[in-house]
Amino acid sequence: MGTEPDLADRVLGGWLGRIAGNMLGKPVEQGEVWTRERIDRYLRRASALPLTDYLPEPLDESTGAQLRPEWRQCVRGRIHGSCRDDDIDYAILGLDLLETHGFGFSTEQVGDLWLLRLPYLQTFTAERAAYRNLANGLKPPLTATYDNPYQEWIGALIRADIHGWTCPGEPRRAAALARRDAVLSHTGNGVYGAMWAAALIAAAFTAPTVRSALDTALSVVPAGSRLARAVRRVLSLHDARMTWEDTLATVTEETSGLGWIHTVPNAAVLTAGLLYGDGDFTRTITLTVRGGLDTDSNGATAGSVAGVLNGARAIPAHWKDPLQDTVRSAVFGFDGVRISELAERTVRLARAQQEAAARAKAEEEAVRAEIGKSEAEAGKSEAEI
Repeated sequence: MGTEPDLADRVLGGWLGRIAGNMLGKPVEQGEVWTRERIDRYLRRASALPLTDYLPEPLDESTGAQLRPEWRQCVRGRIHGSCRDDDIDYAILGLDLLETHGFGFSTEQVGDLWLLRLPYLQTFTAERAAYRNLANGLKPPLTATYDNPYQEWIGALIRADIHGWTCPGEPRRAAALARRDAVLSHTGNGVYGAMWAAALIAAAFTAPTVRSALDTALSVVPAGSRLARAVRRVLSLHDARMTWEDTLATVTEETSGLGWIHTVPNAAVLTAGLLYGDGDFTRTITLTVRGGLDTDSNGATAGSVAGVLNGARAIPAHWKDPLQDTVRSAVFGFDGVRISELAERTVRLARAQQEAAARAKAEEEAVRAEIGKSEAEAGKSEAEI
């Protein structure tokens, strides 16, 4: 029987899982082209169903032309370290944010760091709109709302992992940090998605099951939000023993019209991958990517959750070894950094946060004890009078 993974192993698992899941989904990251049905046809033709490894190479040039151009660095047999992607850049940028400004960072400081560390053309949708607004002198929350039609898309959700990794077992604190980050570029369900993802990852450190982590994460977002309703719908279909395929068909129909990069339908695909993956790392990330939509972002978040649940040692070698402990990044000063170094730095932040929380709790208990003592002495004095 294996030993329980410790904090360092879980954090490393989160980083490895995020990168592996991102690489798995990258070739088919075009939801309007690579639907769930088309992804499975591709895999079936390559004799790669059930999917247990990175995507196979395309069998012909015409199919290859319809994949993302990065596929040559992301399919099995061709991976030599991670390829650059914004899903990983934002995790790195979040780490730099917490190291630079601490857990008391402001939304304005998030924007300042983007301008300093992140090239404009490596941002997309809501982040690019917010970046442009920052460069034009606008301040939050206007950076999220001015000329930004992408306010509820998935960008803030993909920035949330660092807040979960550094708040192990503290989902509400993780959600609060993610919200402070998210409002730079998002509103409504875009912000709720970031809070939900951060809480989900934080809960995964201590939750007995992935279902328990999902239930905890739901508690940090408004119950009446579209995001919460979509996640609950997937939970109910799973509870009713509906198949993964039928669950996704149902929620796809119910969220139609929102677009393939909107937070809500992607949260549904992610929830289904986590539930039907049932804690198994390989099954979780492969089902999530086969679910379609924003495949690399969903694969990354699913991998992060499953990596934290299982720990790095339990992630199969064929997912880890091709990454060669190396990250390509557009974040200034981080290209070529070791995954293990990123994890070690994240653990230092998590432990500092835990120590600060323990001190605050001890101080609060001391104050309560002092108040209780004073009240007891006051009561004794009154009795003597």
